[in-house]
Amino acid sequence: MRANLKMSCHSPILIIQWLNTRGIFMDDFKVYKYRWIVLLAYSLITITIQMQWLTFAPIARAAEFYYGSQLTSGSVFNIDFLSMIYMFVFLILCIPASYVIDTYGIKKGITIGSLIAAVSALGKGFFAESYMAVVIFQAGLAIAQPFILNSVTALTVRWFPLRERGTAAGISALAQYLGIIIVMLITPLVINVTYSATGNIGSVSGIKTMLIVYGIITFVSGLAAALLIKEHPPTPPSSETIARHSFVNGLKRILGLRDMQFLLILFFIGLGLFNAVSTVIDSICASKGLNMDQSGLTGGIMLLGGIIGAVIMPMLSDKYRKRKVFLQICMTGMIPSIAGLALLTSFIPLLISSFFLGFFVMSAGPLGFQYAAEVSSPAPESTSQGIILLAGQISGLIFVAQMSTNEGLKLWMMIFIGLSVVALFLTSILRESPMIITEAEKYNL
Repeated sequence: MRANLKMSCHSPILIIQWLNTRGIFMDDFKVYKYRWIVLLAYSLITITIQMQWLTFAPIARAAEFYYGSQLTSGSVFNIDFLSMIYMFVFLILCIPASYVIDTYGIKKGITIGSLIAAVSALGKGFFAESYMAVVIFQAGLAIAQPFILNSVTALTVRWFPLRERGTAAGISALAQYLGIIIVMLITPLVINVTYSATGNIGSVSGIKTMLIVYGIITFVSGLAAALLIKEHPPTPPSSETIARHSFVNGLKRILGLRDMQFLLILFFIGLGLFNAVSTVIDSICASKGLNMDQSGLTGGIMLLGGIIGAVIMPMLSDKYRKRKVFLQICMTGMIPSIAGLALLTSFIPLLISSFFLGFFVMSAGPLGFQYAAEVSSPAPESTSQGIILLAGQISGLIFVAQMSTNEGLKLWMMIFIGLSVVALFLTSILRESPMIITEAEKYNL
């Protein structure tokens, strides 16, 4: 053996070959089955926090009738505001939430978010008749959101080997989309709307019951996340031993990296577009003469496409050890999809466009989160994710505000087509993730 080692000193490749034959590399690090329990608990609270975000989006017209005199004409306090609260609060708490997660760990961060969500969701349901009470409890749910969403890449790094992280991020994104698709498809079905002879809404019932049921589901999932999610497994899942930067130094590194700067612009466009379209989906469909059931189905089909894409694209990215090319595919597919949603008026073509918009735009999310974590390492993962989510929330607020009128809606749907072309260009100038290639592959072993 001494002879082998002596010979190996003259060849780094031979050293690596010798170590590889003895199981030193990452693939022999132990991974625990409990990682799937952690991911499941995280996914459940993610599903419900997203359900609470867009509860009223597919039934905006019915909700406006339900709250009636409690809404002031021309005031910011309207049905769309209930969705926009999430974006406003995220702007304020994104960085503090990432700081808590990076400093005190994912266990404490997710527990804070989960318990706040559990209590707020119940309050939102039991005080559903009061619009202002719903606003207050919706703000509580918005406070919980960044503590949950900003944790995903930190969770995948602690519990999953590199070869599974894209898939794990995809499953967490799938949970986000599943929460929204439940709202889009189920909510219009569980409320009862009657119409007058003139076609106007005559009565609305079932909203309180719906909010109570959603509240109980959120409460249970919040407790499950707080109890089941652990900080890390007994031993690391991979050979990475890089010490993470502090929060401040990590933030400086993230903002100073060329590829992260491009990725921030990319998420400003893509995530902002998704947030805006999700928030005003009922208005988009109404402008094309569709009813509320068709609005819910259009939004639901978009989320169904996102669920399928969030499973397929990250798995392919992990399999082929590439991030950039799959981001390019997503941005390429986004262009004709948003164009179809903006320009078409027939129901079936709109459904097709909505499906592919969801497939391509929403599968880019987990790919981008994991790409950011890999490119910006050793910056803390929750900081990188928080920053790019923040970019999407800022743009989402801007876009929604500009789409509050029919004229603005039509104009910005056209602008989104142009921004999609810009997004495709940005992905073309990104560099591939330096971490996606394993050590063995670097040396062609």
